[in-house]
Amino acid sequence: MTSSEIGLRDKILVTARNLFIQQGYHGLAMRQISESVGVSKAALYYHFKDKEELFLAILNIYLDEIESAIDGIQSKPISSSEHIRLFVEYILGQPADQRAVMRLGSQEMAQLSASSQKVFGKTYREKFIGKLITIFQTGVAQGEFQPLNAEVATWALLGMMYPYFYPAHASGKPVSAKVIDEIVTIYLKGIEIKK
Repeated sequence: MTSSEIGLRDKILVTARNLFIQQGYHGLAMRQISESVGVSKAALYYHFKDKEELFLAILNIYLDEIESAIDGIQSKPISSSEHIRLFVEYILGQPADQRAVMRLGSQEMAQLSASSQKVFGKTYREKFIGKLITIFQTGVAQGEFQPLNAEVATWALLGMMYPYFYPAHASGKPVSAKVIDEIVTIYLKGIEIKK
């Protein structure tokens, strides 16, 4: 692939990501993507055989970024609580349109073929959910966390973060450090006053 082809592929991915976020998977046609990029449909199909392949490419790029970030966080010799804090800071510190890819994937997955859902689900677990579960399991094993189900703990954390995966939330900006701190504190310490 030439550098101009790589540049065009990247342009397609960024443009399509923004359009998918705005219109959803079902509401977007390849014709709209090609028009927005300024290329023919043939040029678009040269890079991606169909809308599903393009959509999955966007999600997989984001998963690769998350995997790399979590691996970097896990490599730090700090507590599991601090690993969680760094993860939340990483995700919520992203621009809103980048965070929205997480929501996009969860909302639109049902639009894909069963085989694509299965393959992506496996990748999602390996590169993302499984790594978070490991952080919780480590915290439990080291006596830092209560002996709770690590998978439930993972989904509870993501559930708290989910409202911030909408582009309109926080005016499209990264979530403030104060809000991130409040989310992590509520998650780790709870809201009940200990008596």
